[in-house]
Amino acid sequence: VQLQASGGGLVQAGGSLRLSCAASGRAFSSGAVGWFRQGPGKEGEFVAAIKWSTGTTYYADFVNVRSTISRGNAGNTVTLQMNSLKPEDTAVYYCAARWGIAVVPNSPDRYDYWGQGTQVTVSS
Repeated sequence: VQLQASGGGLVQAGGSLRLSCAASGRAFSSGAVGWFRQGPGKEGEFVAAIKWSTGTTYYADFVNVRSTISRGNAGNTVTLQMNSLKPEDTAVYYCAARWGIAVVPNSPDRYDYWGQGTQVTVSS
């Protein structure tokens, strides 16, 4: 299984980006998909996650209502729509997946598969 994260880029503060995570080799049907980020000089942190089978979503407190994680039309994609972006959102964003799990984790060590990361840069 390989995960491919895409959709990052340079955007001005207040702008939006839509990140995608695509899996090859396996559908997300029984799994959980999470997004994490690591900013310059910062530790990695959880952003959002979704349990594919139910569509139940989870968000870090700092996300507030600015981002939405959702299932893509294909069974192997998950998107993260990020709005009202701030300079502090600048980071490399990674998607991760784990199959056969009942409780969606927000800790990176609970995920088995990782994408390569996509850079998000928000200018002030």
